[in-house]
Amino acid sequence: MHLPGAAVPVLDALGAALAAWPDGQSGTRIAGDGAIRALLGPSSEIGELVAVVAGKEMHPVRAVYFDKNETNNWALGWHQDRTIAVRERVELSGFGPWTVKQGILHVQPPFAVIAGLRTIRIHLDPVPRDNAPLLVAPGSHRLGLVAAERCSEVAAASPVIACLAEAGDIWVYHTAILHASERSKHPDRRRVLQVDYAAVHLPQPLEWLGV
Repeated sequence: MHLPGAAVPVLDALGAALAAWPDGQSGTRIAGDGAIRALLGPSSEIGELVAVVAGKEMHPVRAVYFDKNETNNWALGWHQDRTIAVRERVELSGFGPWTVKQGILHVQPPFAVIAGLRTIRIHLDPVPRDNAPLLVAPGSHRLGLVAAERCSEVAAASPVIACLAEAGDIWVYHTAILHASERSKHPDRRRVLQVDYAAVHLPQPLEWLGV
C-alpha cells in the first residue's frame, strides 16, 4: 500500500536521528536508539498509521537503514525476508538456523511469525523508476514459505509493482511478500528506513530486539 506524504511531518526529525548512524551503507541495522524508537512506536504518528492499515496495534521490532548512492549501488534478487532480530539466543522448537548480522542476533522463526509481520519503508529521497525502486510481487505473501531457489521463478509468473515514491512517502506491505531491487541508474541518493512491525510477543523467553 502506497501512502503518499505520510511521513512528511516527521521527516526532518527522522533524518536528524538517522544522522547518528553510518550513511552510505547497503543496510545498517538499527537498535537501541531512543530517538528513532520514539518516532516509530505505537503511540507515534507512524505507529498509529501502521495500526490503521493493519487493523491492530503493532510495535516496531526491527529497523534497517538503506543508503543506496553513486558509490554504494547494489542489486538484490527476488527473495522473502525470513529472519527476525532477537535479544538473546533461546533454543525453541521451530526456531533456527541462527545468524549474526552486524553484531545483532537473528533467527529464522516458524513462517507463521513472518506471516504476521508488516513492513514499512519510509522514503527520505525521491525514488523514480531509474532510482532502484523496490519491486514486489503482489499476493506472493499468501504462498507461504517459498524455497530460495524458486523465488525468481515465482516472481516471474506474477505481476510486479515498482514502489515509486517521493520524499516522505511510505510503502506498507506484508513482510512475507517476494521482493527485489535493481541497481540505481540515477545519480542521487536513495535513502530508505525499513521497519518491521509485530502485533504479538514471541514465545517466552524469546524476545524481539526492537528498535
